Amino acid sequence: MSDPSPYLTFDRAAWASLRGGTPMTLTPDDVAELSGINEELSMTEVEEVYLPLSRLVNLHVAAVSQLHRVSSQFLSTSAPKVPYVVAIGGSVSVGKSTTARVLRTLLARGPGHPRVDLVTTDGFLFPNAVLEERGLMQRKGFPESYDRARLIQFLSDLKSGLSPLSVPIYSHSVYDIVADEHQVVDRPDIVILEGLNVLQGGEVQTVFVSDFVDFSIYVDASEPDLQTWFLDRFRKLRDAAFDDSTLFFHRFSIMPEGEAIAMAESVWEQINLANLRENILPTRERAQLILGKGASHVVERVMLRRL
Repeated sequence: MSDPSPYLTFDRAAWASLRGGTPMTLTPDDVAELSGINEELSMTEVEEVYLPLSRLVNLHVAAVSQLHRVSSQFLSTSAPKVPYVVAIGGSVSVGKSTTARVLRTLLARGPGHPRVDLVTTDGFLFPNAVLEERGLMQRKGFPESYDRARLIQFLSDLKSGLSPLSVPIYSHSVYDIVADEHQVVDRPDIVILEGLNVLQGGEVQTVFVSDFVDFSIYVDASEPDLQTWFLDRFRKLRDAAFDDSTLFFHRFSIMPEGEAIAMAESVWEQINLANLRENILPTRERAQLILGKGASHVVERVMLRRL
């Protein structure tokens, strides 16, 4: 007899069968555009993994909408519906951003064509100048490197129906917050919140990001695969930055390759792997759905929390 689990586990074929009649709304060109730097998304991956996922999220959104109507009827009010928040967490280099982009596009093209905004928690990192001042540059991505008060305030305002809201923008090209640029979030139906810290708690806080989340997803992979993908992405970003001195990765493109890769391996071990083990992986079982990836960067299993 197998050990009891709060999750239902599906292999790829079983999960794909749950697509139902959800239509494919992406073209091969869409899929190519949505792919990550070192993650070549396929039409098959969309059909077998992301269409069932979009169907599930749509069913949850519809159920919450019905609950809102019932609550409004009970209270005899016409309070506006607040956005439904989907959180996507996981390690650096696991493919959270790709999952978020694909899900956003499928939901926006789904029934009723809801307005779907994608917000990354990278925008709530403290600027590099602040991290330097506080001695936190080597802790970038750890919970203390984020302006958590500002992130919580944004989510509180979002769930209070306030609009429009302003979100800082982070650039991976310059590796810093972009001064005087903001993303405007204005009356979305669904918000996808993607980042390392979306499922994390804390020692002294009383309110957490997860308190404002309606549905949570964790993208999972083994540590060796994550390291391989991180180094592959580093190589591609390094190569792409050779001719542009304004890019953060340009400094690594002019280093000897062996020295640059050794530095990247050190960053993985001392920062990203440490953060994964201390802060990110312990939150995996808080997610309502876990996407388990294999070495080829495709989802091989799905775990859905029982209701």
